[in-house]
Amino acid sequence: MTYRKPYAEFQFGEYTLTADKTKLDLEYLYRLLCIPSRYSTGLPPERLPLIVEHSICFCVLYQGKQVGFARVITDFSEFASIWDVFIDDAHRKKGIGKALMKYLLEHPQLRGVFRWFLMTEDAHGLYQKYGFKTEPHNPYVMMKISTS
Repeated sequence: MTYRKPYAEFQFGEYTLTADKTKLDLEYLYRLLCIPSRYSTGLPPERLPLIVEHSICFCVLYQGKQVGFARVITDFSEFASIWDVFIDDAHRKKGIGKALMKYLLEHPQLRGVFRWFLMTEDAHGLYQKYGFKTEPHNPYVMMKISTS
């Protein structure tokens, strides 16, 4: 196994973006992913630790409190899939989603990934700014092919 240097945190105004899993608020993630809502069908709570363990997780902190999240599932070469991108309502429309996507896509372990996927119902405009295109066979699926 290759040692990988931790990914540096990024300061965006009053917000801190980090890929440090020790800073994740598991209660926040439980409410976000395990309780059925507009954003989740209700993940069984016993699967939450596996999701965190087997994903590259990104956290947005405001005054030490988690207000955003995203995660990536990948083989680090051919594909990466972005899941559960979320910014709390009170913190939206401030550029945090854009900052989170930029931070996520610049992660050193993800820079060489060839094909990216994600699903969205209503954030196509955000993802198009980062080269994602809607798949013609399913308007919820977006894909990005890297040329570098």
